[in-house]
Amino acid sequence: MDASLALQYGIIAIAVVVSAWVVLKKQFPGPVRKARIALALPLLREGRAAWQQKLGRWIAPAGSSVDAACGGCSGCGPDKRG
Repeated sequence: MDASLALQYGIIAIAVVVSAWVVLKKQFPGPVRKARIALALPLLREGRAAWQQKLGRWIAPAGSSVDAACGGCSGCGPDKRG
């Protein structure tokens, strides 16, 4: 196989993986979050190498902060009923 053809296949493969990741995040945010947590937790355990813990922190989704008084919908604002 030609080197340029292999490079083209590599670029296309990367584009397909990135596109699939974007679609998964948009269409299935809950399962993607659970999968990221399941992948990150074993890497974050004590006794793991520093690079493994760093990778686990990179994989882990950002924490979600929910205001207890609000109920968590984050859609409330000032009352506009006049």
